[in-house]
Amino acid sequence: MGRMLSAKCKQCRREGQKLFLKAERCNSPKCAMVKRNFPPGAHGAKGYPRLSGYGQQLREKQKVKRVYRILETPLANYFLKASKSKANTEEALLQLLEMRLDNVFYRMGFAKSRDLSRQIISHNHIFVNNKKVNIPSYQLRVGDIISLGADAGKKKLFSNLKEQIKNKESLSWLHLDPDKLEIKVTGKPTLAENKAEFDLKLVIEFYSK
Repeated sequence: MGRMLSAKCKQCRREGQKLFLKAERCNSPKCAMVKRNFPPGAHGAKGYPRLSGYGQQLREKQKVKRVYRILETPLANYFLKASKSKANTEEALLQLLEMRLDNVFYRMGFAKSRDLSRQIISHNHIFVNNKKVNIPSYQLRVGDIISLGADAGKKKLFSNLKEQIKNKESLSWLHLDPDKLEIKVTGKPTLAENKAEFDLKLVIEFYSK
């Protein structure tokens, strides 16, 4: 399985903004975007270059890959699927990305980063509709219920989970039961409420060429 091997802080510096890839560190003074707010590399201190139209599209596409922790082929396949949808292409692409199991698990505060979310899922800790699922890219549907294994409470990883999710911002298309530690998919994400770190229109323009 392909992986992103470049340093996470360098990925943020390359894009010129915080992508929140390292959980709490991104909100601390140790964040690379605080200490070295310029591109990585020998000539990075010169600052961020002025981008052409194509350059802006490329950078937005790279942001999507880095934020959702996916590689080129899966993202291109998501675009193809979204472009064939009867719905708005931008919204269809957003839904394919946001309704990944690893993303939903992260969004609701069950993991402090998407990388940790992927690890938890691949280690067989997660159930969808009472069936074990270990595929981070698993596409959720409306009505699906995500839960932890029966022995999750005994694991150090989840020992402070209820406190961790207590102040998590809710999403209109997801319902969290903090007592049962369950997430129910009640709808689909929309462009209106999306607070993405990137512009999906530019990503669509990149792949439409």
